[in-house]
Amino acid sequence: MTIETFHQGERAVQARAGVQERADHVGRGIGAVVPAVAARFLSERRTLVVGAADQDGRVWASMLSGPAGFLAADGSTLAVAARPVPGDPLAAVLAAPAEVGTIALDPAGRRRMRLNGRSVPDGRGGLVITAEQVYANCPKYIQRRHPLDAPATPELLGSGTRLSTRQQLAATTSDTFFVATADADGRVDASHRGGHPGFLAVHGPELLSWPDYPGNNMFMTLGNMELNPAAGLLLPDWETGGALLVSGRAEPDAERTVWFTVERVVELAHAAPLSWTEPEYSPANPPISWR
Repeated sequence: MTIETFHQGERAVQARAGVQERADHVGRGIGAVVPAVAARFLSERRTLVVGAADQDGRVWASMLSGPAGFLAADGSTLAVAARPVPGDPLAAVLAAPAEVGTIALDPAGRRRMRLNGRSVPDGRGGLVITAEQVYANCPKYIQRRHPLDAPATPELLGSGTRLSTRQQLAATTSDTFFVATADADGRVDASHRGGHPGFLAVHGPELLSWPDYPGNNMFMTLGNMELNPAAGLLLPDWETGGALLVSGRAEPDAERTVWFTVERVVELAHAAPLSWTEPEYSPANPPISWR
């Protein structure tokens, strides 16, 4: 592995945390080819979280879904037989070539993997992503859930520039969300965040925060924020298949609490044709005592 595995923002955060050697060790697992075991994992998934930036430079995280097999990896490419639902801010973005970050999560098995690269439409209503970074993550902070089919028609419930009271309640009771970020050159990453309900704190309709729990020491999310504060959050509604998409600016403080200023909000009903069983919380979740 060479130092170019990480950009200057990631290196800066790793240096402040004193984990550069550990980051280098973990970084050896990053490749540009999807291993056979990872291809099998992807072929079994029903959802894929995708992050990308819109034409105004706002970063969004959203969810694509389909039956098992809608994701098919071959070498350095991932075919995705799905596109964002109507009303999703990434619908227009992914209708053209785009830099994307993706994460596939298996809540039932507490497994996840990330694939970042360049997406192009496949001409058949789906996407083909050429991988630049492929790597697995540890099972920390994943709440165990099992999927249930819940077919329904997607619907745009509303959009705005601040969180409603109901949306604030959804955020403060959330145990899982996804965050998309981009580096200074526009390369996008999508990551998972989990904890006990309340770990995502709501300070009003325009301000959220969360603690950056110990992870793989690569600091790809915080490293991107070091260079580019644009970020997008996806808060799934596990009971209904709905999704709350929030775009704004993220600024970590010296204690690695991330402060997120809300700039745009989109709420979708039935964004995925799935509901999920009640969570079994991860034993790695810290108590909510940081606030």
